[in-house]
Amino acid sequence: MNFKPLRIATRKSALALWQAEHVAARLRPLAAPRAVELLPLTTQGDRSLQDSLALLGGKGLFVKELENALADKRAELAVHSMKDVPVALPADFVIAAVLEREDPRDAFVSACWPALAALPRGARVGSSSLRRQCQLLHCRPDLQILPLRGNVDTRLKKLERGDYDALILAVAGLKRLQLAHKITAVLDVQISLPAIAQGTIGIECHTGDKETRNLLALLNHAPTWQCTLAERALNQGLSGSCNLPVAGYAELEGHSLSLRGRVGLPDGSRVVDGEIHGPAHHAEDLGRRLAADMLGRGAAEVLRQVTDS
Repeated sequence: MNFKPLRIATRKSALALWQAEHVAARLRPLAAPRAVELLPLTTQGDRSLQDSLALLGGKGLFVKELENALADKRAELAVHSMKDVPVALPADFVIAAVLEREDPRDAFVSACWPALAALPRGARVGSSSLRRQCQLLHCRPDLQILPLRGNVDTRLKKLERGDYDALILAVAGLKRLQLAHKITAVLDVQISLPAIAQGTIGIECHTGDKETRNLLALLNHAPTWQCTLAERALNQGLSGSCNLPVAGYAELEGHSLSLRGRVGLPDGSRVVDGEIHGPAHHAEDLGRRLAADMLGRGAAEVLRQVTDS
């Protein structure tokens, strides 16, 4: 009998390919005798490395063309970094599983300086994330935050040739690429609260593809799923955008979930924090409640200023 292969749409970056192959390795024993293959694609976000993601349309550019491959039936599933996935998915698609989360924190990477606090005044820090920029300038308003695009290897090479004094990168990506030795220090979440769902791999497929959904359900990591639901509900309640300086981080302890949120102005001059605790099975409700609380305490005004600027 000839079995149709299970095809995984993925970006072509080294990190994306690692994530897709990691999913493929998990799926192969479950999908046998079907083969599991990768379909590497170059997205608009990958092609336009000289431009701001916000101006191009946001991190959703890393997702849209993979969804097109699902719609065209060139692939049965797509693998994403969940921090890049818009909170509002097309009705035809669903995140059917998330894998166990890697360390979600941000990494400080520098060839000369041992920590963020050690950087001299006016030091050049590479990051194109408004979330990171906001938080870095909130604690160190003297720093220069300079744009930084490209894959992880490209970014590290720019640091090595002296274009920056330090970079802020995701711990998860460095670990997955066997580059953890490049991490100078891990930033405490009090200083740099992670992006929504940072460190989490998500797997998307057609809503109506029950066979693939049932297969992916075997991979779903329930604790990570609950944290992801809480953080994405917070993001949706605050803005629904991956392009605004919004941070959120959920943690589980037994059956209880704690969720922290933060929004701020890109120049770091104003930050609004929030925190909520409750039953893990109410994850999405906790996210919505925290968003409402923060909006009422100034987040709405902050986000309005960012959007209008």
